[in-house]
Amino acid sequence: MIQPLAYIHPSAKIARHVNIDPFVTIHEDVEIGHGTHIMSGVTIFKGSRVGSNCTIFPGASIGAIPQDLKYEGENTLTIIGNNTIIREYVTINKGTKASGVTTVGNNVLLMAYVHLAHDVVVEDHCILANSVQVAGHVLIGEWAIVGGGAMVHQFVKIGRHSMVSGGSLVRKDVPPYTKAAREPISYEGVNSVGLRRRGYTIEKTTEIQDIYRILFVKGYNTTTAIKIIETEFSPTTERDEILQFIKDSDRGIMKGYIGK
Repeated sequence: MIQPLAYIHPSAKIARHVNIDPFVTIHEDVEIGHGTHIMSGVTIFKGSRVGSNCTIFPGASIGAIPQDLKYEGENTLTIIGNNTIIREYVTINKGTKASGVTTVGNNVLLMAYVHLAHDVVVEDHCILANSVQVAGHVLIGEWAIVGGGAMVHQFVKIGRHSMVSGGSLVRKDVPPYTKAAREPISYEGVNSVGLRRRGYTIEKTTEIQDIYRILFVKGYNTTTAIKIIETEFSPTTERDEILQFIKDSDRGIMKGYIGK
């Protein structure tokens, strides 16, 4: 149902069974998937693609131009997956020519006042709690959880199944399967609760913990730790993912364990 007090550009493509409340504004070149509910006061800008069965709460802004002075008006996109919840006053900026798109995956929860800057990628099943602020070109891997008030520096990568503590300043990359907290951002252990919920066995979680003890607890530098891990641990999906994440890190990974 589309309320008559909503404004929808004639070129926008609205699927069946979409609910659009009063005072919504939908610009040209926008697509909305079936079953999505867009509440009052939402603005969806040119180049936005919203999937099916999403819920967008009042005051959210989807696909506005980047807060990047290098942006020159190029046609870029904002893509929101299916079954995603976008709470009050979330702001998501479209991509720039660097990548062409800002992407939010399926089954994502963005709580109130989250900001996603240009060219960000948030993969499936992530939760970003209230007031998380994400700068441009950040990658947040699937099933990651970022606590309320965290601030994520541009070009940072947050690995899959990781958890970042609320209020953190995330200036370095957070490897997969870990918990990150403190200032500066540091290793706080493996996200064992999250892994158990995702169906990881005790044996697999123990393997991940043993890898991170070499990397973060034993006091080795990163280069030496990688050599030890490659030598002492047989190749597995998780081992190889951790090693590749570290090797691909442009900003460097977070600090190791700091004793109490």
